Order: sequence, then C-alpha cells, then structure tokens
Amino acid sequence: MNDQQLQALIQAGESLTVEFKSDQQPLNDATIYEEVVAMANTKGGTLLIGVEDNGTVAGARPRHGQSTDATKLQAAIFNNTVPNVNTRISVVRHPQGQVIAIEVDVYPEPCATASGKSVRRTIGGDGKPQTVPYYPRDQRSRRTDMGLLDFSAQVAENATMESLDPLEFERLRQTIARLHGDQTLLQLPDGELAKALRLVETRPDGKIAPNIAGLLLLGRESAIQSLLPTHKLHFQVLDAQGNVKVNDVFSIPLIHLLAKVDARFSARNEEREVLVGMFRLPVPDYSPDGFREAVNNAVLHRDYTRLDDIYIQWQPDHLLITSPGGLPEGVTLDNLLVHEPKPRNPRLAEAFRRIGLVEQTGRGIDKIFAGQLRYGRAAPDYGRSDATAVRVVLRGGQPSLQFAAFVYEQDEAGTPLSLDEMLVLNTLFFERRIDTERAGVLIQKGTTEARAVLERLHERGMVEGRGEKRGRIFHLSASLYRALGQSEGYVRSHGISPIRHEAMVQEYIQAHGRIERKHVMELCGLSGPQAGRLLRKMEQSGRLKRQGTPPRWTYYVFVK
Repeated sequence: MNDQQLQALIQAGESLTVEFKSDQQPLNDATIYEEVVAMANTKGGTLLIGVEDNGTVAGARPRHGQSTDATKLQAAIFNNTVPNVNTRISVVRHPQGQVIAIEVDVYPEPCATASGKSVRRTIGGDGKPQTVPYYPRDQRSRRTDMGLLDFSAQVAENATMESLDPLEFERLRQTIARLHGDQTLLQLPDGELAKALRLVETRPDGKIAPNIAGLLLLGRESAIQSLLPTHKLHFQVLDAQGNVKVNDVFSIPLIHLLAKVDARFSARNEEREVLVGMFRLPVPDYSPDGFREAVNNAVLHRDYTRLDDIYIQWQPDHLLITSPGGLPEGVTLDNLLVHEPKPRNPRLAEAFRRIGLVEQTGRGIDKIFAGQLRYGRAAPDYGRSDATAVRVVLRGGQPSLQFAAFVYEQDEAGTPLSLDEMLVLNTLFFERRIDTERAGVLIQKGTTEARAVLERLHERGMVEGRGEKRGRIFHLSASLYRALGQSEGYVRSHGISPIRHEAMVQEYIQAHGRIERKHVMELCGLSGPQAGRLLRKMEQSGRLKRQGTPPRWTYYVFVK
C-alpha cells in the first residue's frame, strides 16, 4: 500500500471493510489478531494501526524494537489464527507518523484466534462499524450467503412425512396446471411428487423425511410453526403518519401464502386507463408481475436461519418489501442487474422453477424492473439494503399514462424496448439528460454497451445527442416529447446556449470569486469533458485565469 492509497482509505472513513486503531495507548497483539479474524469472517478489509477514530494520523509505535518488521507481524498473525489467516502488511510513512496497514481477505470458513475467540464485523445501531461475537447461527447464515450451504436442502429436524399436508399437495398440483409448470408432475402420487421435486431426504435410519424446502411448500401450518419458526410474513398497510392500519401475519405453506398476499395486493391495486387508438390500456398503481416477482424473491432468497420476518409494507406512495439476509456473496447494488442468478436456497429455487412460480432463467429481477419502468415510474430502489436484509422500494403515485401507452405501442409494433432501453428512457423522462458514463452505471454494463444502447435509441428517433462524440449529452427527441404530451419538455431538456453557459460561469465567479469544473457541470448541466472545454475556451480568450495544482485542485478566476 502506498501513501495515496492510505490517504484515500482515511478520507473515506471507517466502514465494514476499514477499521482505524489508535496506538496511543499501546495496542496489544491479541486485539490485532481479533480484528484480523473479524475481517476474515466478514468481507475482508484493511486494518490501519496508528489512525484515530476521527481519521487523524497519530502514528503507530514500533512493534519490533526500533521498527516494525512487516514479515514478523505477518507471521505472528498467521500463527495466532485458526485457520491460519494470510495478510498483506505495509508500513506506510506519513508526516504525522508511520501507519501499519494490514490487508485481510475474506475467508469461506469460520476463523478464530488461537485462543478460540471468533468475532465478526457489523454495522451497529449508530451506523458505525463494530466487532461482535461470531455465533454458530451467524456462521451458518454466512455459509448460506456464500453458497457453501443450502439450508433449504437440510432435513427439517423432527419432521416426518406426517408433517406434510395432503391439501397442500393438491394446491401444488393446481398451481402447476395453472402456471404451466412441469406437467409430468401432475399424475404422480403425493410421495413420488415430493421425491420428484427433491423435497424429501433419506435419513441415516433409512426413513424418508421432508427437508426445509418440503416443509415450506407442503408442511402443515402447525408443523411449520413448531419446526421452522423463522418462517413468517407480515402484510402491513400504513397511513401517511406511519400508523399500521392492517397487519396480517402468515406462517403458512408458501403457495398458500403467495395466494393470500396476491389477493390483498389485487384488492388495493387501483388502475387508471389511457386510450391507445381504439383500445383502453389499464395502467395499475403497481405492476402485478413485478410485485409478484419481488414477493417470490423475498420468500425464495430470504435467510431462513435468521429469526427475522419478511415485511410487505403498503405505504401511501410506495411499497417496501423487506427480506431477511443481505445480498448473496458477490452480488452488490452495482451488479444486481447483470450478476448471474445466485439463489440463497437452491433446492427451494429449483422447486419454484419446476412449479412455474418463477422464471426458468432465474432472471426475475428483470421482471421487477420492467414492471415499474413500462408504466413510467421510477426504477425499483434497493438502496436501503444492508448486511441484515434486502429491501426494495416500488414507487407508486401518479403514473405516466402517455409513457405506458408509448411502451405498449412499441410492443404492438413488434419492436419492444429492451430493459436497458427502458432504463435509459425512464431516466431521461425524469432527469432530462444523460451521458454515456451515467448510462453505463445505470444499465450496469459499462460505457461501451451504454453507447450502443444510446445509438440504438437515436436510430429509432427516440433520443437526440448534442456536443462532440466523446462527451455527448443525450435527451429525449422532440417527437417522443410530443408523443408523451410534453412538447415544452424538449425545450427545457435541449439545454441552454453556449453563450448563456459563459454568462452563467461569469455570474458564478462574480458571486463566489472562483469556479471549479464540478461547479460548471452542476450549473450548466454539462458532462466533465464539456465543462473542461468551456473553461479552457474562456481561458484562451483571456477572460479567465487558471490557478491551483492540476488536476485535482484547479480552479478559475477572472483575469485582473
């Protein structure tokens, strides 16, 4: 690790993967071993010794005589952890003193100190990272997150075939027929049907018993409540003040549960209509397909080892669906749309696919997004998710009837919009402008693919670009604004003339004395390269003077 990397870590502050440790009161070796174990048991990270909690560098004391030997410290950590944890250690010189940086990789198996202490990192109630005990239940949950353990394939303790409900077998068959699932399952007797869906296991004594997936799909309600108390879902309706007006709680087999939830959703999901030619297109408050897929994901991918419940909260302007357990290992908010399917409960997911409850491809996330976007609503928001739960917000409120009609017309014309195209158009509808960099982040496929999407939309006459090719800004075309009934929006999105841009820069400097490129971007709605070219043009014409140290600290003032 070099000085620049160290400074970047310190400026970002403490997090789940970065820990500051003061060495003003000499830090003992046991504490170092524990912090390393905590990181290995979580997501890996970097321990910085010699940095105060507020980010001030106070320096680390030498740990081996007059200096710190990185190799000796690395060996000490290796020999005092079980399994032996490899680390990368750097002693970084800093004006306020040296900092010992210990980089730790995530470990797939539970780690402990040689004395037997096992800990992990988590975010506390105050929003700050902390080190807490790593209990066996947490270890099992983490192995499930990493795909090393399929909890749904485990035999339900004390469960027998009598724990399964014959009525649920019949409900299962009706669901397969209705959803066009695997039709070969329909004629099988109960026991063979459970075997075909791999919902039962053979115990060591040779007896057949349901696994967790079998209990969830086919179990008697009393058996589920006693043998799997973690299975519970709340359907709540809240008013504008946050008061709970409805709180229905379910701990019943999943197919029955999904039907109950769907009935409550349908009863509250109001529709508006828009005329498309001679056809009246219903536009619901929430996409039924998107909602069902989100609920399927909540019950299918939740962590059944956690004593937490699923919550579906119907609020005045949005739905919030909370599912216990964070995103699976490797899946982040930045790759949610492109990461390959990674079910937390593979056995249960396999049964869902054969029944017809979810997409065979496992790409249900696409259906959730498309369901929102096609009605001109904001994309689903997973930003509230953390290590304890996945949370998705589906925005309701007034839909764009014209946008819904436009998407429907594209479908009818045989030229349906892809999810990437709808993401870009939806963002332009709400934010008016976009560049390839922003589009690349939006579709989670990078700028090259984003440029291809924008060019396709340009060829179809849906967007227009302005500026040079490298830093082009895109907005909806005049014809699309007319189709959406917002002709005036084209004028606003088309932007301000270059002359007005220069005047705005001058007005800003008059008010604040100086301006930076980021201010020009915000002020004029320009991309980074466009803002840079505008400032250089004004500098070359003699109106502005550049000062500061390039490239990070450059700013511009008037020429005196």
